[in-house]
Amino acid sequence: MSVYTSVTEAEAAAWLEQYPIGQLVALRGIASGIENTNYFLTTDRGQYVLTLFEKLTAAELPYFLQLMDHLAGKGIPCPQPVANLQGRLLGELNGKPASLVSRLSGASLTHPTATQCAAAGTALAQMHLAGQDFPLHRDNPRGATWWKATGPQLLPFMTPDAAELLQAEIKFQALHRLQDLPRGVIHADLFRDNALFAGDILSGVIDFYFACDDTLLYDIAITVNDWCTMDGGELDLACTAALLQAYHAVRPLSMIERGAWPITLRAAALRFWVSRLYDLHFPREGEMTHAKDPAHFEQILRCRIRSQAALQRMWIN
Repeated sequence: MSVYTSVTEAEAAAWLEQYPIGQLVALRGIASGIENTNYFLTTDRGQYVLTLFEKLTAAELPYFLQLMDHLAGKGIPCPQPVANLQGRLLGELNGKPASLVSRLSGASLTHPTATQCAAAGTALAQMHLAGQDFPLHRDNPRGATWWKATGPQLLPFMTPDAAELLQAEIKFQALHRLQDLPRGVIHADLFRDNALFAGDILSGVIDFYFACDDTLLYDIAITVNDWCTMDGGELDLACTAALLQAYHAVRPLSMIERGAWPITLRAAALRFWVSRLYDLHFPREGEMTHAKDPAHFEQILRCRIRSQAALQRMWIN
């Protein structure tokens, strides 16, 4: 959620004439994130988020917008896309595909408690169930095929030790078939900054633009690796248990998922290590951009490898 494409208040006001949501009151760029251009947009009728898509094409975007519409219709606290006067969820602004969605209340967390981790686990399981009958399909664009293709591009920028780890982990993951686990629509990026809370109540899940069809356990691993990781990279036992137990209470986890849990945590760490390395070494120009430190996920991956036996025991009771 950075600003790569500038939008003036005059341009936004003119564009809003296509939408039945009133007149522009305020427009403010959002600096966090790295994929799209985002603005908080306020009208005399409500608050919204305006997104201009920098990578995703108009042909790809119906999946995400219709998914949010589908999930919101099932009671999932996610942004509701706004249709224009022609009934379309997707428009164009300053040469980029653009959308408006409702702005949710609440704030993201820096240090979630076990109770808040449980709320995230519940919400994730509810999303997985609600997405089971979503009719569209999208393969994961940042799965094993992507990291195998991207890894060699990164090696010239890496220390010998880090390069050896990257190559070894890609080979390790190629030996396992996570695609045989239960599958469905996943968020694929449910980090703490993509969830909003009011106290201990989860009030919203945002930023669905990495959503895809993949292994459900992989989505849990992505979430746990962010929400439940302590300084140093190890998992917080209480937070991990709370998230897994809360998830299991909504969508029961299977024994085959338990067997794949340590491997999936490693796969989730690898994915974000590779993507952060790529964003660091192959950046895009933008007015307000925020590249995240890849060393964080290198550390997490090393911890998950060292703790593989213990991770097998870190499961639901």
